[in-house]
Amino acid sequence: MALIRIEDPADPRVSGFLDIRERDLTGRQGLFVAEGEVVLNVLTSPQSLCRPVSLLIDSKRVEALKPVLSRLAPDVPVYVAEQAVLDCVAGIHLHRGILALGEKPAASGLQSALASLHPDAVVLMACGIGNHDNMGGLFRNAAAFGAGAVLLDQTCCDPFYRKAIRVSVGAVLRTPMVVGLDAVEAVEVMKAAGFEVLAMTGGASEALSEVRREGRTALIVGAEGPGLPADVIGRCRPIGIRMAAGFDSLNVATAAGIALHHLTG
Repeated sequence: MALIRIEDPADPRVSGFLDIRERDLTGRQGLFVAEGEVVLNVLTSPQSLCRPVSLLIDSKRVEALKPVLSRLAPDVPVYVAEQAVLDCVAGIHLHRGILALGEKPAASGLQSALASLHPDAVVLMACGIGNHDNMGGLFRNAAAFGAGAVLLDQTCCDPFYRKAIRVSVGAVLRTPMVVGLDAVEAVEVMKAAGFEVLAMTGGASEALSEVRREGRTALIVGAEGPGLPADVIGRCRPIGIRMAAGFDSLNVATAAGIALHHLTG
């Protein structure tokens, strides 16, 4: 494995890592930046659905990372720099000292994604999730409980945002997904594909604990506060999580995790 030394922050070979916080907001045309050893381990694993493009790491981290770096294809450049140069390139202090540029997987259509799932699959769909911590948490829970795919409507934030990937501990990189969906249309497509569609809502009369899954099941969650649109709930089986008297709020990722555990247990 050849390491390429970077001494000038303006070196064009590492331009993809420049000012990562600002570039997180403007997009990278099919690419993403991931950080940290845990995420890099997922990106380079056989389970990853994404292709590593290049790496930029602190020279002090090289020795410990050799087992992970050995999994890279020979044509993936590994750039090495001192911490000060690394920080200057990124535009922020990177105490983890590890950045990777990756390529998003090819976009998948909803019908083809559902067709590839087994007859007893559970999928998670999210509507209106704009918080990247919540997005990362949803993917982390989906991976932990074996959801076959994560589906995102057109109002959700980008799951490949750097923070979402980090919070997901790399689950975004290995979980099949379909993005940009119209929620109402997606519900009808899932029903036509044999899924029972459950909508999580605080106003539901049926408790999650009463649900007994049979066959393909889709779980839909909405943004904290507004929740799911009424026209989505009206096409689904509404369910809710019973809570202690006087309190009726759960973080959306927490609620999804509880529901997925129940449905896949």
